[in-house]
Amino acid sequence: MLKSEKLLPETFELDEIYWFIKQKAKTETKENCYVMTMIRPEPRQIVSFDVQMDKSSFRLQGLVDNAPWAENYATDGYNGYLDVIFPGRHVRNIHNKRDTHNVESINADLRHYIPGLARRSRCFYRSLETFQAVLEVFTDAYNKFGEVKLKHRVPVVRRSSEPARHLHKFRDPPGSFIDYL
Repeated sequence: MLKSEKLLPETFELDEIYWFIKQKAKTETKENCYVMTMIRPEPRQIVSFDVQMDKSSFRLQGLVDNAPWAENYATDGYNGYLDVIFPGRHVRNIHNKRDTHNVESINADLRHYIPGLARRSRCFYRSLETFQAVLEVFTDAYNKFGEVKLKHRVPVVRRSSEPARHLHKFRDPPGSFIDYL
C-alpha cells in the first residue's frame, strides 16, 4: 500500500432514535419521526444522519450510501438493517450493545444537548426541515469538538505509587462541546 493511500476507518456504528413532529402520534407505539445516525468512534464524530418519518431499509441504505466507506458496520437488532447493502462487513449484535455503545452514547448526547429531543419535553419541532437544520448545526459543532479533543489527548504519566484504577487514559482539552456552537 502506498503511503498516500488512506486506510478505511475500522468501524462505523448505526442506530436510530425516535421523536415527534408537531405532536405525539396517536399510534400505538407513539412515534412519528426518526433520527438515524452513523458515527465513527475514533475520533468521536457523527459521519452521517437522516431525519425522516420512517426508518425503512430504503432510508437506511441512503444513509450508508451517502457516507464514507468503512471496513465494518455495527448495528443493533433492528430487522431493517438486514436489507441494507453495506460496502464492508455488517456486524449485527442482537443480544447486547457491545458493538454499538458509542452510537448509543452520541444519541444520548443528542437528547441531552438538543432541547427538542429531551425526554419528557413539551418542546416539539413544527417541521421536519427545522429538525434537520438543528441536527446539522449540532453535528457540525460536535464533529469540530471531536477533532479538537483528539488533538489534545496526551497520555497521562503514572507515578509508581498511584493505583492504576484512578487514572484516566487521556487528558481532556480545555473547553467543552458548547464552545463550538
